[in-house]
Amino acid sequence: MKAVLVKSGEQMIFGDAPTPVPNEDEILVQVKASAVNRADILQRKGLYPPPKGESPVMGLEMAGIITKVGKNCTGWEKGDRVFGLLAGGGYAQYVKIHRKMAIKIPENLSFEEAAAIPETFLTAYQAIFFLGELQKGEIILIHAGASGVGTAAIQLAREIGAKILTTAGSDDKLKTCAELGASLTWNYNNGSFLPAVMESGGKQGVNLILDFVGEPYFEDNISALAMDGRIIFLALMGGNQIRNFNLRILMSKRIRLIGSTLRNRSLEYKIKLTRDFSTFGLSRFTSGKLKPVIDKIYPWEAVKEAHDYMEANKNTGKIVLKIS
Repeated sequence: MKAVLVKSGEQMIFGDAPTPVPNEDEILVQVKASAVNRADILQRKGLYPPPKGESPVMGLEMAGIITKVGKNCTGWEKGDRVFGLLAGGGYAQYVKIHRKMAIKIPENLSFEEAAAIPETFLTAYQAIFFLGELQKGEIILIHAGASGVGTAAIQLAREIGAKILTTAGSDDKLKTCAELGASLTWNYNNGSFLPAVMESGGKQGVNLILDFVGEPYFEDNISALAMDGRIIFLALMGGNQIRNFNLRILMSKRIRLIGSTLRNRSLEYKIKLTRDFSTFGLSRFTSGKLKPVIDKIYPWEAVKEAHDYMEANKNTGKIVLKIS
């Protein structure tokens, strides 16, 4: 099969790779669409290798058509349209996936739309519900609100009746955040978000923060938290070293700092996450209450341009690759 491979110097090329062979609990999918994630860029640069035993090919999500089913894969048939989260392998013509990790594509969604869901919505669902324990009526601050995970998180928080505050880097991105359900949007180019967040949060602060930035936002994040507040770190794009910080404030507010990754979680954990998310989300995608936010769709021959576009922070929502 054809796949996007990485040569030395971060160069991406099309080459031949072995077609995956599914075991009795796996299905083989002809990939019709995948999507670009920050993890792919890090992997291309040699900074984020795939978990042991997983495909070395980039790509953490896919949508496509089942071409082969293992003998234990009851409920699945050749020709079914599916999408799902991967530990790798999405930038290829074929990929295998565990039968319990595959999700049936709602009839109203295209392959490109379905491919824009798994990594972002499952990451956001894990952060908000599994780790952040967000409740109806609580306040959530979502940094990078116009990113793929950010746009998913806004919608998930909106669906349970939370109050949503967001930051982003342009007026167009903030407009998207507001349209999705954010009640406060703040352009981080205008300075610290803290005064606006505290005013909007009624002075008591916010209950949950999803952070992708790290060090530059750390102290303002801590100041913005209410009693028993939680911060979920999903990336550290601005830096990872915190110096001269007084830990006493963590105790006085009973703050929880939680770091999270998803790619290297156990299969059992990811199956539970997938099942829980499907129960919550599939009917909402069918009804239109939830939707993948797609910025651009590139043919996979233009994968370099897609990576460049993400690295320039131009995207609002997802960047999708159409696989041929």
